Amino acid sequence: MYTKRHYGFLMTVNWSRKPLLTGLGYSLAVCGLSYALDKSLALPWQPVGVVGIAVAFYLGFKNNSSYDRTWEARKIWGGLVNDSRSFAVGVMSFVQGEAAERERRSLIYRHLAWLTALRHQLRLSKSWEHQHERLKEVYAPTICEDYHQTLSIELQHFLDPETVNALKAHTNMATQLLKIQGEHLQSLRNQGYFDDFRHMQLFQLLTRFYDGQGKSERIKNFPFPRQYASTALWLSYVFCALVPLGLLDVFKTAGPLGFWVCPLISALIIWVFCLMEKIGDYSENPFEGTYNDVPITTIARGIEIDLREMLNDTEIPGPVPIINGFQM
Repeated sequence: MYTKRHYGFLMTVNWSRKPLLTGLGYSLAVCGLSYALDKSLALPWQPVGVVGIAVAFYLGFKNNSSYDRTWEARKIWGGLVNDSRSFAVGVMSFVQGEAAERERRSLIYRHLAWLTALRHQLRLSKSWEHQHERLKEVYAPTICEDYHQTLSIELQHFLDPETVNALKAHTNMATQLLKIQGEHLQSLRNQGYFDDFRHMQLFQLLTRFYDGQGKSERIKNFPFPRQYASTALWLSYVFCALVPLGLLDVFKTAGPLGFWVCPLISALIIWVFCLMEKIGDYSENPFEGTYNDVPITTIARGIEIDLREMLNDTEIPGPVPIINGFQM
């Protein structure tokens, strides 16, 4: 996620330079061909403008829908922040007994392991995501989690090696960790660490964690419908192809000046429409690990700091640093 007040203009142009340069080259070719042949290739601007209005409405629909997916993902993880704090406070308050400190630490560390497994799972690549631009971009740091290389190492900060190895046999580690958490709570209830009422309250929080995980997985595993995304892309291309042909009709009376102004204005219009389509395209998948996604690594680290401070831990890691204005 970008955290500065504005993307710089040069950053925006550089990010979308391909449609800008392609549009300029195409417009120059159309205008140059019309001038060289001494024959107008112009189309009436009115129907081209109608197509442009239709495409603009469609892009607006796509961008609104894409933003809804990103905002819903952020609300889900905001809920996980609140529920995690509530769970930790409940554990610190409710768990009472001979080995209460050890049991509290085990429960809270297992919750942090669940958060770690969940964010790694959410950053796995999907076929509809921008796989080739996930790890390295001009202005973005390396923000993808490495599920296969680093997850086991990170889990060992919170779990014993035997548990980590046992989890590797399961497809969904996060789901299994909550299952183990539920079994642990039941065991503590059976040993008298807390009563039925407090057990029910803690178990309700586990249910809410499952709810947040399921909502996140729904966004991750169900893409923005491809028919809407694809139609917006192809309609934008059709309109962009018509733009210089329509502007030839507008600038045909401007003389030699019109020959130079027409491709520049055409390229600008093409860039604006392609930029709008690109923004929507990069907002569809809020967990893919690029520079406009929800910063779940930063959120998870914030939860870890809060919960480990409740345990009076030492050597607590600091917040995830912001690199070039980007949060992971």
